[in-house]
Amino acid sequence: MPGRLKHSSKSTKRRERLVEICTKLPKVEVEAAGEQHLAFRIQKKTFAYYLFDHHGDGRVALCCKADLGVQRDLVDQDPESFFVPPYLGPKGWIAIRLDLVEIDWGLIAEFAKRAYQQVAPRKLAAQVE
Repeated sequence: MPGRLKHSSKSTKRRERLVEICTKLPKVEVEAAGEQHLAFRIQKKTFAYYLFDHHGDGRVALCCKADLGVQRDLVDQDPESFFVPPYLGPKGWIAIRLDLVEIDWGLIAEFAKRAYQQVAPRKLAAQVE
């Protein structure tokens, strides 16, 4: 399909870094979710996705579970970095762009951790501080 993004060495490295961040969390499984996406799960519950050109939107992002209030605030404050993802957005999920020039990997790790803690069993969530 013309106009679709193609993986570059930069996007591949960023994808690998995201996988590294998420798999440091206890018992996380990474699964392919569609052609170029990944799902991050804990005991079959998804807490985040890696999205690459989702439905041809031209963006690469981490999409993760969050609260609706947090989602609205972030999108209002920084619409270049954050956006409401299709389908999961109405449930409060937030998408954080991974295709910008500068990426705050500490922030990415924090969002992954918070999303994990929302869906992980209490004992596993408590292991993550």
